[in-house]
Amino acid sequence: MRKDLIVHPTTPADTVSAVRISLARPRPNALTLTYEVTGTANLILPEPAEPARTDDLWHHTCFEAFLRAGDGSAYIEFNLSPSTRWAAYSFTRYREGMANLDLPTPPRIEAATTQNGYALTAEVPIPLPRLPWHVGLTAVIEEHGGRLSCWALAHPNTKPDFHNANGFVLKLD
Repeated sequence: MRKDLIVHPTTPADTVSAVRISLARPRPNALTLTYEVTGTANLILPEPAEPARTDDLWHHTCFEAFLRAGDGSAYIEFNLSPSTRWAAYSFTRYREGMANLDLPTPPRIEAATTQNGYALTAEVPIPLPRLPWHVGLTAVIEEHGGRLSCWALAHPNTKPDFHNANGFVLKLD
């Protein structure tokens, strides 16, 4: 499955013209996410680092996924950095009860420049008990001059808010 992310109108990009994502389920409790960025002349990428759980990745170029099982209010969040650092959190409800998410294995992240720009692929374990999954796919893109643009499948608010459940618009059965 392939989807285009849209930039929030209050955070326009400088040279980045598109962010697309391909999504696959290689196993019942895993997702493979490939984010492709086009128009990367001013794109800033974090320096490569050893893979490790790290907070505050979204202050720089970072690719994210939000998932909620069924109709509940609890959800999980993944932050995937081009540095290969990552974060995974669970929330009991909208922006409440945040905790590090226990994972059976850490996400695997590979990143590279491509003919059209830049791509990051990550395989993430999804420890959710049941389907359907309601998914929000997002990206924070940093460009020279400190410009951050916010990209998502949907932007339900006048300000960027990736945690808003109305942005979890993709349903996986």
